[in-house]
Amino acid sequence: MSFTLHDLERIVAERAMAPADESYTASLSLAGMSKAAQKLGEEAVETVIAAMEEDKHAITSEASDLVYHLLVVLRLADIPLDNVLAELARRTGQSGLEEKAARDT
Repeated sequence: MSFTLHDLERIVAERAMAPADESYTASLSLAGMSKAAQKLGEEAVETVIAAMEEDKHAITSEASDLVYHLLVVLRLADIPLDNVLAELARRTGQSGLEEKAARDT
């Protein structure tokens, strides 16, 4: 059995509904978007540092934290993971350079 981002999205949603004193996800969700976004940014920076140090274990760990916090932010913004996946699928129809150029105009 494999674990998917959809599994994690479901777990985040379930844990967000738990009592805050029993769930980090619930306490983070209750703290609101600003706090969740701050944590997402912290994890992004920690992922970058791990990558710059070329520490595969740390990259794996920090990337896991980053994805988790991203899903918390998406949940708070009421954006389903499928919306993000659809956007990524749309972008695969063109080169990254073409996609970026289209956003810059």
